[in-house]
Amino acid sequence: MTSLMCVALAIYFEARGEPLSGQIAVAQVIKNRIQDPRYPADACAVVKQGYYWGDHPVRNRCQFSFYCDGKSDTPTDISAWRRARYLAHLTGYLPDHTDGATHYHNHKVAPAWAMFGQVTRVIHKHTFYRGIP
Repeated sequence: MTSLMCVALAIYFEARGEPLSGQIAVAQVIKNRIQDPRYPADACAVVKQGYYWGDHPVRNRCQFSFYCDGKSDTPTDISAWRRARYLAHLTGYLPDHTDGATHYHNHKVAPAWAMFGQVTRVIHKHTFYRGIP
């Protein structure tokens, strides 16, 4: 799978219901992680990062929740999928409006790590952070 495809899948499954700025922000988090030496150096490895049992990701233990939630990773909303692929292409050319965020979460969850980071941006239903140890 190509890096652009991995970014597009993350945009689609993590933020397709968000405004364009939120979808781009998810892609920017992937880009910011690639540039941070604590994370893998390519988009697919960033998206697939998590805990594994052999070659299989442990359910609900991935950095990007869609990757190991047990649901299909096949896009079904064709319009949203086209948009996600387009935005994945654009990400490398757009300025970082997350202010260096390497993490984010949906407002429906309250991850323990959030208390250790600095909020950089809130976009619709997601909060973005940097400085997470």
